[in-house]
Amino acid sequence: MQLLSASVARPGQRLLRFDRRLGARFVAGADEAGRGSLAGPLVVAGVLLDYECLRDHKVRPLADLNDSKQLSHADRERLFRAVIGCAEKVSVHVFAPWRIDREGLHRSNLNGLRAALHALSPPAEVCLVDGFRLGPTAPPHQAVVDGDEKSAAIAAASIIAKVIRDRAMRRMDALYPQYGFRSHVGYITPEHSAVVRLRGPSDVHRLSFQALCYEDARDHTAARG
Repeated sequence: MQLLSASVARPGQRLLRFDRRLGARFVAGADEAGRGSLAGPLVVAGVLLDYECLRDHKVRPLADLNDSKQLSHADRERLFRAVIGCAEKVSVHVFAPWRIDREGLHRSNLNGLRAALHALSPPAEVCLVDGFRLGPTAPPHQAVVDGDEKSAAIAAASIIAKVIRDRAMRRMDALYPQYGFRSHVGYITPEHSAVVRLRGPSDVHRLSFQALCYEDARDHTAARG
């Protein structure tokens, strides 16, 4: 029973085994945070792991790696520091809301994933991406469905992207306190939608996002006029 509990409590061991089975020394993973957000940036991160060096005490901090969405804020912050300490290299690319509106969310995401992998390769021998095929302009790569739940490199990238984005949104909360960014970090919630309906979008909202609260905000503005 104790062995089973330890296995369940340390999912990073399973993710690390996935990467090691690829038979490469340098494995790169890329993932994003904020693709479904109504406000704030899209953050894309890449992490390069050197599996020749990740042994014994050096790999232990990654034993709790998991998809960033399945971790608490405190665990993400702790693993963020662990990844920074263990990774051979980390790459981060940030797309502002205005750039997402101009270039499109999907294109921005693909461009960010390509840039993240290019920044890590070489020496990356294997490049893994969470779910997306990036086309011939990207380094040779594998699209892994639900990759942040399978690969340590992708999960590490998801944590880097999520922590950096959440920190940015909490700083934005000081500039736009009425929108509640500290609690929902820009994603759609009933409270977030209600504020947008009342006040309209802020300068950091993505106006290209097809959101009902934007339509309601315009209707309310027209009615007041």
